[in-house]
Amino acid sequence: MLAKKFSGIKCLLLSISILGLTTGCQTNKTATSQPFSIIYGFKEANNKSIYLSDEQGKTRIKVVDATTNDGYPAVSPTGMKIAFYGKYDKRKTWSIHTADIDGNNIRRLTNVKNVWDSAPAWSTDGKTIIFSREYKGVNGDWQEEIWLMNADGTSQRQINALEGRAAEFMQDGRILFQSKASPSQISIANIDGSNVIKLTNDESNNMSPKISPDGSQIAYLSNRDGNQEVYVMNIDGSNQKRLTRNSVVEWGPAWSTDGSKVFFSSQNVHGFYDLYKANKDGSSIKKILSNASQAATVYHLDKSYLERLVKARQQ
Repeated sequence: MLAKKFSGIKCLLLSISILGLTTGCQTNKTATSQPFSIIYGFKEANNKSIYLSDEQGKTRIKVVDATTNDGYPAVSPTGMKIAFYGKYDKRKTWSIHTADIDGNNIRRLTNVKNVWDSAPAWSTDGKTIIFSREYKGVNGDWQEEIWLMNADGTSQRQINALEGRAAEFMQDGRILFQSKASPSQISIANIDGSNVIKLTNDESNNMSPKISPDGSQIAYLSNRDGNQEVYVMNIDGSNQKRLTRNSVVEWGPAWSTDGSKVFFSSQNVHGFYDLYKANKDGSSIKKILSNASQAATVYHLDKSYLERLVKARQQ
């Protein structure tokens, strides 16, 4: 297993070196682009693992294979850690984990049986992880809760004032989330659940909000036009625009690192999903990865950390 991980890291660093050499003679914008900017769940036979990829889907590497079904990855602000979920008990129990970006030091942070913990996201300082918890209550009703914990898994606490899921931190410390279904709406709230501001308010389900890199826009899902499609709106809820127009269901929007494109998963004929990208105006939709879902943006990848780790293993 150690040799397998070491080989993967060498391939990653070699790819970074090659891409750095080939872009060195181009413009500054291209030279500073990040070779691995997407992290996602990739299905291999009956298993799903965490992979890193470039925006074009040409270069990819496995970074985590903790359980038979890993997904919803998110990279810490430093680029040194990832958070993700893994499934246990015949996929009845979902738990949040963390690991180093190279897949080492995997830690299971939540461990509540028959509960679905998913969609982790990091605070801007990397000290806190927010995540969704779903389960069937004693009365048979489906519960959708938003929880916080320290990055090491300690101090797990529910935001009692909120019901919903798919939460993430905003730059100002507030949280963006989708309210509990029937129908779900996109909202912003303080971290204690107070001062809720609705950005959508209609009879459809609006879900999975993701903030653009500059904080000015939100990509999200909605079925307001009869099918679950990808939309974009301003941070105040104005100027809501539909990006996709398909007969299949779309999932999991995420932004490119420069904010010009939106990634999303679309159902395929094999019972899973493929990863696509589109310009944020909905033009130039293109498939980039097969059997991939739950993509997240990698804004910082700590290459020097990986290099030090490889050198340490060679000694």
